[in-house]
Amino acid sequence: QVQLVESGGGLVQAGGSLRLSCTVSGSIFRINAMGWYRQAPGKQRELVADITSGGGTIYADSVKGRFTISRDNAKNMVFLQMNSLNSEDTGVYYCKADVRRRVLDLGHDYWGQGTQVTVSS
Repeated sequence: QVQLVESGGGLVQAGGSLRLSCTVSGSIFRINAMGWYRQAPGKQRELVADITSGGGTIYADSVKGRFTISRDNAKNMVFLQMNSLNSEDTGVYYCKADVRRRVLDLGHDYWGQGTQVTVSS
């Protein structure tokens, strides 16, 4: 079993900041890439940011320069620092981790339950 638990969502005014955290626990040999996705009402889930085990990052164009993804490999955690938030950032934010449970595993994607971020204008 692998569990992902997100925290840090909430209500914030436009221009404000939030920091999301996600902790991965359970039967883990190694975590490959970790990422944050979001889903706005009536829209498909989309990639926000992704970080490899070596620290390489990619961002959606809409968040470049405002959001920063980071991870703590020792604690199996990933973070998303969100600055200069606007109403288009509103949505449910999901953490995803590509987890190898055993030495010979290639990896499997696991998802958290999501945390709501609401930006008021």
